[in-house]
Amino acid sequence: MVIYGVGLLAACFLAGIFLGDLLGALIGVQANVGGVGIAMLLLILYSDALVKRGRLKAPTRQGVIFWSAIYIPVIVAMAAKQNVVAALKGGPAAFTAGALAVVGCLALVPVISRIGGAGEPLPEAGEEDV
Repeated sequence: MVIYGVGLLAACFLAGIFLGDLLGALIGVQANVGGVGIAMLLLILYSDALVKRGRLKAPTRQGVIFWSAIYIPVIVAMAAKQNVVAALKGGPAAFTAGALAVVGCLALVPVISRIGGAGEPLPEAGEEDV
């Protein structure tokens, strides 16, 4: 059922938020450090593992696909509420760390795109999995 896809997303989100809070406490920051990103990675890894094992039925997969499609805009909206001005007032370290992370990610795009080789093409929009 589609609701199981929503349940899978919720479980990954809660686990990611918990791990982000734990990571923040470990490094001495009173904030969630990467919890939403961890949740996204958990969702990708867990749903892919379920698909490979044949344990994720088509309706459940549709729920995961639906929520995955709107997950990024929701995350961007959540991240927008963070206080970037306070981070920049804290010193140039936050800006430098962010800039280096962006540059590093952009530099790794070609490397990551070559991993895994050619795969099966995605189905056309509206095509049902049977």
